Amino acid sequence: MAATLKDYIPIVGEGVVSELELLGARLAGKRVINVNSTRVGGGVAEILGRLIPLLNEVGLDARWEVIQGTEDFFALTKHLHNALHGKSHTFTAQDHAVFDDTTARNLKSLDLDGDIMFIHDPQPAGLVRRRAEAGGSWIWRCHIDLSAPAPGAWEFIEPLVRQFDLSVFSSPQFARTLSIPQVLVSPSIDPLSDKNRDLSQSEINDILSRLGVHSDKPIVTQVSRFDRLKDPVGVLEAWRLARRRVDCQLILAGGGATDDPEGAEVLREVRERSDNDPDVHVLDLPPTSNIEINAIQRASTVIIQKSLKEGFGLTVSEALWKGKPVIAGAAGGIPLQITHKYSGILTHTIEGTAFWIKQLLSEPEFANRLGTNGQNHVRANYLLTRHMRDYMLAFLFLANINEDVIKL
Repeated sequence: MAATLKDYIPIVGEGVVSELELLGARLAGKRVINVNSTRVGGGVAEILGRLIPLLNEVGLDARWEVIQGTEDFFALTKHLHNALHGKSHTFTAQDHAVFDDTTARNLKSLDLDGDIMFIHDPQPAGLVRRRAEAGGSWIWRCHIDLSAPAPGAWEFIEPLVRQFDLSVFSSPQFARTLSIPQVLVSPSIDPLSDKNRDLSQSEINDILSRLGVHSDKPIVTQVSRFDRLKDPVGVLEAWRLARRRVDCQLILAGGGATDDPEGAEVLREVRERSDNDPDVHVLDLPPTSNIEINAIQRASTVIIQKSLKEGFGLTVSEALWKGKPVIAGAAGGIPLQITHKYSGILTHTIEGTAFWIKQLLSEPEFANRLGTNGQNHVRANYLLTRHMRDYMLAFLFLANINEDVIKL
């Protein structure tokens, strides 16, 4: 059964749920149409799948549309994604034509008749061309790191972004110079989802056994898409350095997304680099493997998220929620989730990552303290109920944009 708001009361308290119901009453009947580029794989799809039913529960009419595209379109948007993160790429007239043609086809097929059009990330940004005809309020929600884009990348989508009524970013350093209002909304995890709910030890053991992972030595894990910006090869190298001093095994678990054509290539490279080491488990999991990921994280002694670039990195909050010590790259929104040596460890290099793997495996009391502090930080800041509140406040802002004070 899907979770209801009352199910969150034991975790966040009655006051939080009452506030959400109050905000919902002010927005009752508003038609909110979310559009992104995939229904499975990645944090955006996960959040929408959990958030939309709760918005409907408090009285909104929330919907979810997904744009369709060719291989050429998703290859282009992957280049755009990487370039927005700083990787050099020259965008051609053909790239613009592919983007525009795909946008035009989706404008004909998608339901864009909403009071609030909520467009997620660059892929569907061109849909804003319907704004003048369709009316309503249009929000562009950016889930990626825009702090240092490569030349030409931001310029590719900026003419579209400035046509929106509001922009939403995950971290202050991602914001850009825009003529439209900007707000900060961090992503979140759902503590009641299969990926994050409590599991019994027998459930964990059964899943590990099915995946071929033995619990005879400490487990170091990274869970993420097989993406170069997640640096799974760097994780493998760091683990090998650490294993010279502390015996442990490594799990690299993840999968792909329908809008990411590079995933299979990265997975192939990781498998080649693992060199059939029996202590390395490379798990290509379907996007629905939420309980499996939950069990892997709960069985792990140390969890890594060695991102080179990152929009936010929800796998960090997922691991912290389970009370695990996390070593993560100091990239994107990760430093919002981790205070170094208090609620986790921030690293910049393979050697630094290896050092902290060894330290945390050798100092369990320190590791446990990091995990406890991290869990408390996630409870206060990165649960789905806070995310839902922030989005509804943004909707209220747009509905009352000419008022100095919005009275609830």
